[in-house]
Amino acid sequence: MQKTYLCIDLKTFYASVECVERGLDPFNTNLVVADSSRGKGTICLAVSPKMKLLGVKNRCRIFEIPKNIKYITATPRMKKYIEYSANIYGIYLKYFSKEDIHVYSIDEAFMDATSYLKLYHKTPADLAKTIIRDIYDTYGITATAGIGTNMYLAKIALDITAKHSPSNIGYLDEEKYKKELWYHKPLSDFWQIGRGIEKRLNKMGIYDMHGIANTEQKKLYKEFGINAEYLIDHSWGRESCTIADIKAYKPKTNSISNNQILFEDYSFEKARLVLKEMVELGSLRLIENNLVTDVIHLYIGYSKNVIPATGESKKIIKYTNIYSELLREFLSIYDRKAVRSMPIRRIGISFGNVIQTDNVQLSLFEEQEKLDKERKLELTMCRIKNKMGKNKILRGMDFENGATTMLRNKLIGGHNRWGVE
Repeated sequence: MQKTYLCIDLKTFYASVECVERGLDPFNTNLVVADSSRGKGTICLAVSPKMKLLGVKNRCRIFEIPKNIKYITATPRMKKYIEYSANIYGIYLKYFSKEDIHVYSIDEAFMDATSYLKLYHKTPADLAKTIIRDIYDTYGITATAGIGTNMYLAKIALDITAKHSPSNIGYLDEEKYKKELWYHKPLSDFWQIGRGIEKRLNKMGIYDMHGIANTEQKKLYKEFGINAEYLIDHSWGRESCTIADIKAYKPKTNSISNNQILFEDYSFEKARLVLKEMVELGSLRLIENNLVTDVIHLYIGYSKNVIPATGESKKIIKYTNIYSELLREFLSIYDRKAVRSMPIRRIGISFGNVIQTDNVQLSLFEEQEKLDKERKLELTMCRIKNKMGKNKILRGMDFENGATTMLRNKLIGGHNRWGVE
């Protein structure tokens, strides 16, 4: 039985939400979603369709917007966007079981429509139109859709074909894909082919999907390793992964990560303070979820990429979630790897090989009573934060010059929770 997938995208989602909230039409309003308090160099998270027609690119910086264009600046409100996204997911549930929906991002989702077409007596395009109309009538958000015989083709139909369709709906099967998109350029328009992969393919004399499909596979595997398999399959429009496969997938290892782009250039000492805050938040997250780790990684990025990023991965001698122990390990890496004379703009930490605390055997050689006391204290802090608010209990370092915890506790995904109402 041939599968039918839908991939639905909420068009210029953040900007559309801001327009709807103001009673404005996104297609007739100049609006950008950006935190102007961060300066002219801040990235616009989204621009309205009207701005795009004027040549303003999504993800541009404020100073790149032509001076002759007048526009509204909307401060990001991540909680509001999450609320809209959740409500629109509720619309999807009117038509599909949750087992047949895969939420790909806050504004994009896949649906396996195969068994629903007969139920609703609709063609794939009619079903897509019904859902798109329901989203617009209920929330005022315009959506586009890709239809494909597999998830990859549905995504490509959305990203490339739907843009040129008056109905905002595109359709692809393997034959149509080869006929219409085999010679499409650039390659970076295709899902999962970034600029870096495109450059590597170009160096091999490959500039389109036809080129990938007709290149000797041995050369592709030599250049891309196991990832060549995906490139080859996608060049023919093939994709074996289903939503059921995604739902059933269980990763062999788990990790938790946290990254910060600092608001300004930080010195070695100020960035060291931020690292301490980040490790504390990571430790609290591990303890709250009854998890421990024995692998850590630190990433340090420098201002304007003046030098390559530094950092290190390290396997520690035992599983832990204790702040003092994790902090000691992270600071040992930081003090060795951070370039003290260079301004720091980005810090990333991660805990790898994360497992449940119950699976770890206690050591006879540790001061277990002392560790349990620290863990109990941190768990109490978690409960207070969850009940009263994250900024209701803080460490002394959070009040030092350059600390970011209090501000970031007010953000979602690095952006303002509420914005300006």
